[in-house]
Amino acid sequence: MNLVGHLRCFVAVAEELHFGRAAERLGMAQPPLSQRIRRLETELGVTLFDRSSRRVVPTPAGRLLLDDARELLALADRVHTLGDRVRQSADGALRAGIPAGLGGGVVAALIAAFRARRPAVRLDLREIATGRQAAALADGTLDAGVLRHPTDTRGLALGPMLGQRIGALLPAADAPADLRLGDLAGRDLVLFPRDEAPGSHDEWLAACRRDGYDPPAVHTARRAEFALGLVLSGTAVALVPEPAAIPPGTAWRALAGDPIVWRTSCAWRADGADPAVADFAAVATAVLRTEAGMTPLGAGPLRRVEFRPSSGFLA
Repeated sequence: MNLVGHLRCFVAVAEELHFGRAAERLGMAQPPLSQRIRRLETELGVTLFDRSSRRVVPTPAGRLLLDDARELLALADRVHTLGDRVRQSADGALRAGIPAGLGGGVVAALIAAFRARRPAVRLDLREIATGRQAAALADGTLDAGVLRHPTDTRGLALGPMLGQRIGALLPAADAPADLRLGDLAGRDLVLFPRDEAPGSHDEWLAACRRDGYDPPAVHTARRAEFALGLVLSGTAVALVPEPAAIPPGTAWRALAGDPIVWRTSCAWRADGADPAVADFAAVATAVLRTEAGMTPLGAGPLRRVEFRPSSGFLA
């Protein structure tokens, strides 16, 4: 008997209190589900559910089994995750996450630099939002990542914190030489989606409101073309790093006092000791500095840098 599979069926029925809904949740037909429950009851020698035409209710034995079944299923999931990690290690791959919007040139430079440092290790690079990266690092499905801060980093080790100054992209005809956040009052705001980096998203909005800019509406843009269209409409401003090439009809202005800085660092499990992970962190930090124009934080104020053409519009 497939005990784990039968326990999954049992837990689904116990939580849904309905065979039809449980079957739909499990992606199977109802008759095979009923058969599995009956086989489990036969194997254990107890009745797990009181069944009637109107309801399905766990018996005292079913309620007693439910908590243990959930623990066993969680353990089974952890074992499968461990198996994935072992297979990845045997494949010689290093699994690393990066945030969206770094730009194609930055990604290419990162892959090339890591290949030069570790030619025998395949880099499995994935574009993953910061929150999901942190969770994947914690459960071992990622070996290393590039995170936007602030985010939950419990159990993780961090590389050097890098900063990237954020300015405003606005129509060229309406771009003052000196710009403060408060000068943007009355305009809609264009930002990256909150699910990409919730901590940064909330931190930027708080900085705007603290400095006198409470946007009437906040639009999210996953693609640079959409953000550019909103800016060119004349009703919105986008907060972005300095583009490698300023789009026609627009101007990018630094914000006085640098009230918003995009903080980024490499991360890995604090209990990890893989030299390939350390090499990835070192390579990624160097590439983010040379190709994305990021500068170390904690060693003085941000300085202006010359951005290379690989920097993305929303990078």
